[in-house]
Amino acid sequence: MNSKKIRHYLQFKDFSRDEYIYVLERARYLKQKFKSYETYHPLHDCTLAMIFEKNSTRTRLSFEAGIHQLGGHAVFMSTKDTQLGRGEPIEDAAQVISRMVDIIMIRTFGQDVLQRFADHSRVPVINGLTNEYHPCQVLADIFTYYERRAPISGKTVAWIGDANNMAYTWAEAAQILGFKLHISTPPGYQLERARLSAETLDWVEEYDDPLAACAGADLVTTDVWTSMGFEEENEARQRAFANWCVNAEMMAQAHPDALFMHCLPAHRGEEVTAEVIDGPQSVIWEEAENRLHVQKALMEFLLLGRIGH
Repeated sequence: MNSKKIRHYLQFKDFSRDEYIYVLERARYLKQKFKSYETYHPLHDCTLAMIFEKNSTRTRLSFEAGIHQLGGHAVFMSTKDTQLGRGEPIEDAAQVISRMVDIIMIRTFGQDVLQRFADHSRVPVINGLTNEYHPCQVLADIFTYYERRAPISGKTVAWIGDANNMAYTWAEAAQILGFKLHISTPPGYQLERARLSAETLDWVEEYDDPLAACAGADLVTTDVWTSMGFEEENEARQRAFANWCVNAEMMAQAHPDALFMHCLPAHRGEEVTAEVIDGPQSVIWEEAENRLHVQKALMEFLLLGRIGH
């Protein structure tokens, strides 16, 4: 057992600004190696356990391909197919699984489940998505902006739509990396301000009008109106969010070279028009690919710490 302190990545605030600067630079380096077809196996013989309680496309593929590209191996575990789905305590499962692998990624519903697992794990645990936070996605989004434009510090991000796990993660990122977050949500779907620290709220501005939220933004981003686990609210959400569809008028309020992002899957004609998501300002495909590269940098950092080129 390594005596080094175990680092987990459960929400965005788990890393410092300096650590993010390192991870983002590392992601760029690893992406360059990937694009140059250079073999690089710093995690040779390492095993990643991927535990899924929620369905996934991008999270599973990016982590599984990522650990393989770093020389390791992934084991896919669905809670429906394991003893976790038959009532085995989270704490017991963490003790067992973490004795057999080197790193664990969990995609589940409650952040409390993730935290309990991490508290009893002997290896690093990564949040692959919970109802409360989605740090890997926001990390990929920030890397995409960094790659296409510049560091995000001092910029303005407009979040249009639901105050969901992405919105709360963007809020944490704004404080740590020093950018403004404009959030516009329908009445009844606003941020729960009690969930955010006063220091975080200093970086967040809420708007009733989505057009006003987009004014001067360097990045406009959104998500589906109904996240996994909230399907019963779909009809009510369709009505409430009708005016929060990101369209050309909203993008025209943003900075002329503003980017559009969406974590996918998307519903064209609901949270975003086809004109915007398929238009020249959209970088959704690069954004999706970048999950692969930032997660490689993340796994390398959690297991090996800072390393030189």
